[in-house]
Amino acid sequence: MKNSIKIIILFVFTALTVNAQNDTINLKEVIVSSNRITLPFSKTSRTITLITADDIIKSSATNVADLLQNVVGVDIRRRGTDGMQSDLYIRGGNFDQTLVLIDGVKMDDPQTGHHSMNAILSLDNIERIEIIKGPAARIYGQNAFTGAINIVTKKISDNTLNVNLGYGSYENLKGGVTFSQKFDNGGVLASFNYQESEGYRHNTDFENKSVFVKANLGNYNFTTSFTSRDFGANGFYASPAAIDQYEETQTSLVALDAKYSTGNITIKPRVYWKRNQDLYLYLRHNPPVYRNLHISNKVGAETNVVINSSLGKTGVGIDVSRIFLVSNNLNDHNRTVITGFLEHRFEIDNFDITPGIAISSYSDFNTKAFPGLDLGYRFSERFKLYGNIGYTYRVPTFTDLYYVGRNELGNPNLKPESALSEEIGFKYTTGNIDINMAMFNRNAEDLIDWAKDNPDDMDEKWEARNFSEVNTKGFEIDLGYRFNLWDFGQKINIGYSFIEDENKDEYTRYALNSIKHHLTSGIDFKFSKIFSQNISYRFVERSRGETYNIVDTKILATVKKGVEFSLSVNNIFNTEYTETNLVPMPKGNMMFGFRYSIY
Repeated sequence: MKNSIKIIILFVFTALTVNAQNDTINLKEVIVSSNRITLPFSKTSRTITLITADDIIKSSATNVADLLQNVVGVDIRRRGTDGMQSDLYIRGGNFDQTLVLIDGVKMDDPQTGHHSMNAILSLDNIERIEIIKGPAARIYGQNAFTGAINIVTKKISDNTLNVNLGYGSYENLKGGVTFSQKFDNGGVLASFNYQESEGYRHNTDFENKSVFVKANLGNYNFTTSFTSRDFGANGFYASPAAIDQYEETQTSLVALDAKYSTGNITIKPRVYWKRNQDLYLYLRHNPPVYRNLHISNKVGAETNVVINSSLGKTGVGIDVSRIFLVSNNLNDHNRTVITGFLEHRFEIDNFDITPGIAISSYSDFNTKAFPGLDLGYRFSERFKLYGNIGYTYRVPTFTDLYYVGRNELGNPNLKPESALSEEIGFKYTTGNIDINMAMFNRNAEDLIDWAKDNPDDMDEKWEARNFSEVNTKGFEIDLGYRFNLWDFGQKINIGYSFIEDENKDEYTRYALNSIKHHLTSGIDFKFSKIFSQNISYRFVERSRGETYNIVDTKILATVKKGVEFSLSVNNIFNTEYTETNLVPMPKGNMMFGFRYSIY
């Protein structure tokens, strides 16, 4: 703990004593998306991390899962290469407690949070990623237990035709085409991507296909996507000895939204449909031994209203969704969820106060309210102190309730999870320096995880259980510094987080293995008009003792306008490590890339 405090003091001292230059990029006025009250990044009173399109281009990551690995406080537990199957955790929560959104559409899955990352888009289609840490239930609803990640797709601003090709280790071949056309009153963007690999060890081959279409016409926006993933799952689930598992997933999204403004009132209605299909085989070449097929559908409609007045901004919304599950293992189930939202932002001199509440009614659980409060005080244009407090809630997934597996057993008597979360932090922002430090605490009750009385008893099944009380506390600091050197922009990022869990119950399988110490750093540097480089480093120590260090790099060559070559190298020093379920991660591997913009 003392060493952690020393690291924070060093970060802050370094940032405040650096000689800032005012001719670099200023990100303070990036508008952070919300289904109701939207604000410039500098005015938010929460811990929010932005990954911009420029950050994505320079990063050594080739997919969203790998990209999020280098965000402090975010834990991506991958099984295999290229984020083939990834679980998303924020600040010590589990994969069912973090909500993923695409342009504000909630992508939660009633079967299991393992599917949260299934519909993740190609990096070429992403304008930015907004990572909201801490309780966000009053903003988005029940699955935003520990945070939310909103993927904002690219605007249709011009006419383009881009072709991307890549080839790398393990016969990893990928390609994609993106087309956009701008009209007088709208436009259309369409993208197709394909990837296949023979895998980095036995039964880890995969084939991915995805289609994304976005269209604007006046006040109306239409979005649809389809993602298909077929992959060998050597040791991914059950036990590491289950080397011949196999899985196929298909995820579809269709959403239509609009925006109407009249005077001081803005109305934003939306209808959406999300479908997920999951086929699992315990023995890939002998399906009858054990086979699961789950198909979930979520149909919803929501309307959000923002009212501007002399008292500030008021946001009101309602979201109604109907969920259907058809499964040979979980049986058939349905659920209706109705959630109402109300929030208001007051600004009084340098203070901002945003109270709010979300109330959700479930057809199979009790009605629950999630009140919350954000507070902020701006000492100057550069320095802001903020804090927030809120209740969060999560009803069990259908897997939690009803799953029957070779080694697992669901529990229909589970109670919903709940927690009270608090956070206090500060932001220091100039044209060159960004510092964000936050301390947080979460007191959770009835957390759901898979456990058994004796973890060494191979005959006892893992059972879904509630745990009486879990306290999670910690802090994190993010430091970014942008400067010019030799007439080129350079960037340095450093982050550190510390998390401590206190669980008073028995051994758990997934949830309570947080990243205790997480150190991330990245350097973007450019010394010529053609070449730019990125080097990233992360150190991880989990609460159960596992530690590892990973270094990745990327070299990008812009030969001329519209023509780019790249080389991405991951795990340069061949570190042996696992992130979940004892699945060994790939050693050093690389990907050559080519990008051509025809116009």
